[in-house]
Amino acid sequence: MNYSDFQFLQFEHRPNGVLVVTINRPEVLNATNARLHWELTKIWGVVNDDAKTKVAIITGAGERAFSAGGDLDWITGMVHNPKAIATVMQEAADIVYSIMACEKIVISAINGVAVGAGLAVAMLADISIMAEEAKITDGHVKLGVGAGDHAAIIWPLLCGMAKAKYYLLTAEFIDGKEAERMGLVSLCAPRAELMAKALAVADKLAAGSQPAIRLTKRSLNGWLDKARPIFESSLAMEMLCFLGDDAAEGVKAVREKRAPNFPSAR
Repeated sequence: MNYSDFQFLQFEHRPNGVLVVTINRPEVLNATNARLHWELTKIWGVVNDDAKTKVAIITGAGERAFSAGGDLDWITGMVHNPKAIATVMQEAADIVYSIMACEKIVISAINGVAVGAGLAVAMLADISIMAEEAKITDGHVKLGVGAGDHAAIIWPLLCGMAKAKYYLLTAEFIDGKEAERMGLVSLCAPRAELMAKALAVADKLAAGSQPAIRLTKRSLNGWLDKARPIFESSLAMEMLCFLGDDAAEGVKAVREKRAPNFPSAR
């Protein structure tokens, strides 16, 4: 693929080798549909093969959202649908593994709410910089499915098991200041200063020894490699939940903007 092949990702190529990637569906808070989810599996291979790119920054269009989870129509299509579940399961794994495999450094500039596949990209980035005003949540359990698309592989390493379990089991939102305090993100900054901070970090990395930086990333990712079986189990558990009735109720509750009444809790 080439950069021109992407429909929902926009690109700014800076002369020093920094690439800014923008998730561009602002009319729906940059939510992922089937096409964008697929594009998030492909972009990291393109970045990896781009000799002119040294560092990539990914952010969301607008000020309100990095990526506000999955489109409800797309998620609804997964409920009780083994074929759709199999496709999304493979893509969810590809997003995680393709970011890990990309030898270039990836920085996430989390400008607003981040949920779902967007949160996976934000958290799997090598360096995550979050607006103080932004909020993140792994909201899977509120939808009636297990937290599977990235959290098990990275959250316990970032913030420890106690915090990871608390926030993944409750799906409470975390703002930028708290996320930085607990180690879930690398840095936080006021929203107005977020991109300047991300660009400053990217510029510093782009001016550094590329083999040294990239091989350090590869070495550190050995910790994530050890967690692959845990991640793949969590992903399978999430997809198993989409075959049950709780997921149907969870999606319906989101559509109706109410608290879910899960059959398993009655």
